[in-house]
This record gives sequence, C-alpha cells and structure tokens, in this order.
Amino acid sequence: MSARVLPERPLPGHAVCLDLRTAGAYDPDAVVRAALDAPQPGGERRFLVLDEADRLVSHQLLYERLSSYGPARVVCLAVGVRGERSVRRTLTLRPPAAGVLWVFDSTEEGVPAEAVLRPLVDVLSTPEVFDAVLRALGEVVHGVAVPAVRVLEHDLTDEARARAWRQAVEGLTGPEVPAGTASAEQVPPALALLLDEGLPRSLADHRWLPAQGRAGLRLAGCDEAVQDAVDGYHRVRGAAGLLTGAGRTVDLPGDIERVAGELERFRTAVADAFAAAGGSRLTVEHRGVLRDRGIELPEMPREISRAGIVPALRDHTHELIGKGLPLRSVAARLGALSARTAPVGSASRLARLDAICGPERLRRLGGRYPFTAGGPRPVAFAVTGLLALLAGVWPVLGWVLGPAVGVLAAGLAHLMLRRRPNRSPDGRIDGGGATGAAPRLFGGVLGGLVGAGIGQFLGLPPWAGAVALAVSLTAVFLLALRDWSRAVDDWWARADPEDAWRILREVQGLVVTTAVHDWLFAEVRHHCSAGAGAVARLLRGLADTADAHGRGPSHAKGPGYAYGPSADSAERAEGGPRRGSAGPPEPDGGTSSWTWEDWGDGGADDVWSDMDEDPPPPARSAAPPAGGSPYASDPFGAADPFGPAGAFGAADPFGPSGPVGAPGPYRSSAPSDREPDSADGGAAWAGPGDGPGPDPAPAWLERRYGDGGPLLVDTLVGDLVAGTLLILDRSWAGIERDPGAVVPAVHEERIAELLDDTRVRLERDVAASPPPRHEGLRDQDALAGLGALTDRSDRPDAARLTGVAPDAVARLVLAEDDPARTVALCGPEHMRLLSHDPLAARQVRFVPEAMRRGAAGDDIWRGIAEDVVWTGAGRHAGILRLVPLRADVVHTVRAEEAGEP
Repeated sequence: MSARVLPERPLPGHAVCLDLRTAGAYDPDAVVRAALDAPQPGGERRFLVLDEADRLVSHQLLYERLSSYGPARVVCLAVGVRGERSVRRTLTLRPPAAGVLWVFDSTEEGVPAEAVLRPLVDVLSTPEVFDAVLRALGEVVHGVAVPAVRVLEHDLTDEARARAWRQAVEGLTGPEVPAGTASAEQVPPALALLLDEGLPRSLADHRWLPAQGRAGLRLAGCDEAVQDAVDGYHRVRGAAGLLTGAGRTVDLPGDIERVAGELERFRTAVADAFAAAGGSRLTVEHRGVLRDRGIELPEMPREISRAGIVPALRDHTHELIGKGLPLRSVAARLGALSARTAPVGSASRLARLDAICGPERLRRLGGRYPFTAGGPRPVAFAVTGLLALLAGVWPVLGWVLGPAVGVLAAGLAHLMLRRRPNRSPDGRIDGGGATGAAPRLFGGVLGGLVGAGIGQFLGLPPWAGAVALAVSLTAVFLLALRDWSRAVDDWWARADPEDAWRILREVQGLVVTTAVHDWLFAEVRHHCSAGAGAVARLLRGLADTADAHGRGPSHAKGPGYAYGPSADSAERAEGGPRRGSAGPPEPDGGTSSWTWEDWGDGGADDVWSDMDEDPPPPARSAAPPAGGSPYASDPFGAADPFGPAGAFGAADPFGPSGPVGAPGPYRSSAPSDREPDSADGGAAWAGPGDGPGPDPAPAWLERRYGDGGPLLVDTLVGDLVAGTLLILDRSWAGIERDPGAVVPAVHEERIAELLDDTRVRLERDVAASPPPRHEGLRDQDALAGLGALTDRSDRPDAARLTGVAPDAVARLVLAEDDPARTVALCGPEHMRLLSHDPLAARQVRFVPEAMRRGAAGDDIWRGIAEDVVWTGAGRHAGILRLVPLRADVVHTVRAEEAGEP
C-alpha cells in the first residue's frame, strides 16, 4: 500500500482506507484483513478503497470480503489511465451499499499523482462526506461518477504548528518545582485528619490511659502529689502559716520531691510504651504490648478509613489539575503530601517527650530554691526604724516602747525564717533562706531611742503616744504578714510544682496524638503516603515521557501524509516571497475545468474517435502579468459581493478565468488587490498549483495558512489534560490495591498514545475536532471545573484555532451552483464519456463544523444552503461534484464472469 496516499493509522470515526493498486508488492488478502481489523465505532463499517480502474472485476472477491462480516459501505476511488474509455465493475460495487468514483487522470504538470489523491482521500474518508457521496452515487446512473472538485484547506504553518505543540506540551508538564509543604487547609477533609494531628470527634471521650493501667497509676500518683503540694502551699501562705502551728505539719519540699519522682515514673512508662510499639505499622501484638503498659487503643474511628484514602487522593489530584497546575507541580504537591503522611513510628516521638518532660525539666522541678523575705535590707532598716521612732514618742515610756517595736519586727522576721516553706519539718530538705532580722533589730532600736528623745523634748500628751504606739504595732504586724505572703509566693513560683500539671497535659496530648496518628492511623497513613507517592511518581514519569515524546519529530505533513505547509509557508504567513503557482493547463492538458458547453454534437462514434491517438503532452501555463495580479480588472465588482459574471457564471467567488484565458476556476498564488495576505488575519494564501512543500497542491486545492489562533494552545492543553485524567482514572484501582505495584511504563505508553492522537488531530484539522469520547472519570461532576476538562466536545471555532478567517469558504459554499467552479479529475479527451444531462450530476458541499462556530458564524453563514454537509473533523471545505458517465461507458460484470483476484 502507498504510505504516501493513505493515513498511517485509521482516524477515529473515519472510513478505513486501503489501497489495492499495488497488489503485486503486497498480499491483497492481508490488506483486506487489516482493513477489517481496524476498529470502527457504532457498528458502522465504511471502507474507502483505492484501486486501478481496470482491476475492479479481478478484485471482486476482495470487495466481497469487506462485507463478509456484515453490511459495509464501500466507496471505490478507481484510478484510470488516459487511454481507458470504459469501466467494468461487479455487482458488489453497485448502490446503495457501494459506489465508484472514476478518476481518469490524476496527474498534473509538476504535481504527482500522490499529491492529487492524498487530499481527495482525506476529504472522502470523512464520515459525513463519505455518506453524502455514497448517497449521491446512488442517485446517478450505474452508481459511477467522475468527481469534479474545488477544495479550500485551512492549516497552520510548520513554525506555528511546532510552536503550538511545544507550548502545549510545556503547559501540560510544567517546569521542575520544589516539593514545598502540605497543609490541612489544602487537602480534602479525609486527608486533613492525617496532617493536622487533630483528634476525631468520635474519640473525644475515649480514656486512653485507664486508671488501673500502669501508665494510668503513674498519672494518678503524679496528679495526687501535685494536688497535695498545692494544698500545703495554700495552708502555709496566710497568717496561720506564720503565726500559728498550721504550717508545722506541711512538708512542701517533700511534696515537690514526690511530684518530681511520680512525674519521672510516668514519663518512663510512656517512653517505654513508645519504644515498645515503635514500628510504622500497628499489629495485634502491638495492641497487647500497649495494653500491658496502660494504653488502651479504640477501634478505627468512623471519620477515616483505608478505603476512603484513594478516592480522596483522586479528588485532590483532580482539584489540583482543575486549577490549571501542570503535572510536575501536581507531582510536587503530592510528593510533599506523601512525605508528610508517611508513618515514622512512635519511637520518633521520644524526642518530643524529652522536650516536654526531659531530665532538665525534672531537675528544675525538683530543685531547692532559697526562701527570701523582707525585701531590700536598707529599706527594711529604714522602715523598722521609722515605726520604732513613732512608738518611742510617748514621753518616758518611749525609751522602752520604741526599741521594743524594733525587737518585735526582728522577732517576726526570725519567725519567718524558722517556718520557711522550703524546709521539711524534720530538716531533711532545706533550701535555706534569709529574712533580714538583723537590719530590722538595729533599725528598730536606733529608731526607738531617737523617737524617745523626740517625745521627751516635745512633751506630747499620753493619748498621742498611745495612738502612735498602736499605729506602729499594727504596721509592724501587717508588713510582716505581707512580706511572708510575698516570700512564700515568690518561692512557690520559682519552684513551680504546678508546672507538673502542664507537663502531664502535654504528655497526655502526646500520648493521644501518638495513639491516633502513629498507631491507629498507621495503616491509613502508610496507604496515603504510598498512594500519593505512587501518583507523584506516575505524574513525574508522564511529564518526562511527554517532554521526551513532545520533542520528537512531528508529522509535519499530516497524519501519515506528506503534504502540508513547508518551511517557506512561514514566509508567506508574514508577507514574504511566494513561489509562483503552476497556472491552469491548456485545454489539451491533463486536468482542466469543464462546462456543459464543451460538449459537441458528435455521436457514439466520436467517443472512440481518438482511441488510438496518444494524448498530446500538457502545455505549461502562461506566467501571470507583471503587475502582480493575474486579472485585467478587479475580480470583485462593487455591484456584486462575489464579483461580476465571468467564466464561472454570475457571482463566482473565485473571480474570472485565469491568465491564459481558458475557462476554469484557477487563481494565481499572487494576491490580488482585493485580498492581500492580511485579509485572513495574517494567513498565507496558496493558490492552485502552489506547492507549499515538496509536493505542490493540485489545481483544485487552495491552501491557506495561519499562524495559530488565540485559543489553539489552550485547546491543546485542555485535550492533553483531559486525556491525562483518563489515564489516571485507569490507575486508581491499581493504586487502591497496591500502590507499589503500579507500572509506570504502561501509563507512559498510554500518554505517548495520547500525544500521538492529539498531534494527529492537530495536523489533521488543527484540533478543531474533539478527541474520541471515552468512559473516563467515575464522577465527572465531582469537582467544580473538572467536567470542563474531561468533556472536550465544546470546541473553539476554526478561526480562533488557525488564525484564518472562514470568509473564503463561505463565499465558495454560498455561491450559486456553477459547474465551472469545480475542476474535473479527467482530461479533455474524456469529456465525451460524461453524461449529457446537466441535471444528472450531483453536488456535495462540505464544510467543517468548526468553521461556523464562533461569534462571527451567524453573520457569515446566514443563508447557507440546506444541503451543506457539516463535517465533524477535517481542515478541508469545498464542493465535490459527481458527474455521471454515459450509459454505454459503464459495464456491469456478473459474478460468474468475474475472475479470481
């Protein structure tokens, strides 16, 4: 088979193409078997067969095999040579299931036969055009017709296609990014429980440390010791603790020592449990070990389960992709989630336990702190002296009362020292202390004597001395009680036995966190970490594969074809130089347009009059005029939007005849004054015969090249993302079963196929057609915006993809019917073989659906004919006219007359 004519792979939904012309080089049976094996959707079986016109009968069995597995529709493109004057076909190729298009001559000057057949095959394989042509063939005589064609092709330049493809792949994969961190606010609730170290509501009332357990007993003993110390502190702190014997039975240093000991034993019990069950996976044996050490684990809470992890991961992955993040960015976030949720075992909590209740903190809690009271010594000296002076102003008695107040203040200070709270009643524990008794004694004696002298000098009445004495004594007692309470509070704050309660709460919180996240959630965390890591590795592998595959050579000339824009098409797109087009051939050339007036009145004898004559060689066309335009006048008159009547009839969209004066729908590749290059948004225009690449275009094909529309890259990225989601959707079941068993190579092969399919659609119709619909996500509406990523049926219009306006297509399709606008694929010597009846011909107008989408579509396509076939894919639009043959030209051979292939 000719790989230069047929697509290298069957396009989804299109007719299966096969070439029987090279039966000598290939096994024709194998060709037919391969065609039958090609998948076709919906039970529809369409076959487009290229064959030699003189071998239709000998290939009868091959055509019958195409229908051997059920009804099939066949369109045969029979390629003949110039000397043939009749066609013989079998009953298998009769309507309504089959029809024959006879191409008398597929060669033009400078245009090889493959370059003529390739776009024709591309047009006919489109399912809508295929069905319309087959219906039209059923309406013509014998179901055999000669095609007359005029086609416009909208495509991208090589540079624009390569640039769009590169940007689309980069938009899918993205650059390498650091892993970052995962937070509970960024993930679904089912995963947030694994990140915020919170406690599920269903476990809020659970007793993790039962009172009868080892750890529970240590906890209760420590709590009791702290409570005893607090009770003793409150008994010692007031006046009763200083002035009565209530504080003699309180042993605060012993209580604090017991607190430190109980707290250390509780810490040891917890550390032992952490070390004993320090693995990353909780087993039944671990539960028993923890129970022996006083930690009781409940059953798995209802808020989380292993079965809900992968669906949550899927939703999180879809949400990230739905936000427009490329694959590597999503992989980085999932990698951070995997690292954050990886179980590390309870043994790793020992460092945190040491930070909460380490030896240093226990040493500080059990330390001995001195008891200091009375404030600064100079202040105590001055205050006591002042009070003694006030008591000594009583005449005569002041010599005794003044120093006595100083002795009283010193005695109270000494009593504070004797009953200090940091000393055990038995003296076993004594933190020492100082209360400032000596400064008070000296200050009181000196102040009392001075006061007595002053009282003796002033001679105050007795009542004044009594009042002064009462004030002085009251002040001494109040100041002593104040200093005692302050000193006890200061010592208590420095010893801080109540810190043990805070330590107990922190250790209990650590036990609960460890029990929930390191023991209960161990299996779930492992599954989440393994699943997130597997998806991250898969996405990273897909991105690497996409990068490597995206940098590979592209099918610059179409899906398996060798035609398309070449390197110089970029110059045309920017108004650069153009190659001169091959003008229309002379009337005796190999290909020309024709009209019904070309017929003579000759009878049947005239049909065969030139049978033995060699056809004259085709002549080269004349060059266009030096003025740059091949037309003598403006082809588009002001009175008619489609130009004046000319060789094409009234209102012809392609203007008058070519520069050589021969009637035909040819246009030069040089732009006219009416249609500069910028008329189609900067698109390059290539007229008939202008070969944009190594294979020039035939005369009936007009190519227009764009630099890419504003939505092209976004559309390609959306298609790739949707396909990637479908690939991921196939992997979730495997991740659910065993995240480590996911085979990246399988999914990398799938994304390679996705890239191939997307590139084929880019080259086939600039991604105007949606990708094949698959049953993808289980719930496409699970997240906002996700349905738009997986449902790619809503496509932009062709102008926004190619950058080429559809005006020329609209003018062609909306113009009045005129056979002169099409080019018959036969030579002038074959004209007499065609039917005389102009009404016997059938016409198929076809336009890709993408060309009428968009804001301007309603205005451009207003008044469109109802018989236009809107195709779902393809970059070609135009007219396919089927001209029937004379009744005596087509011969039907019955089965018994047909030979074996």
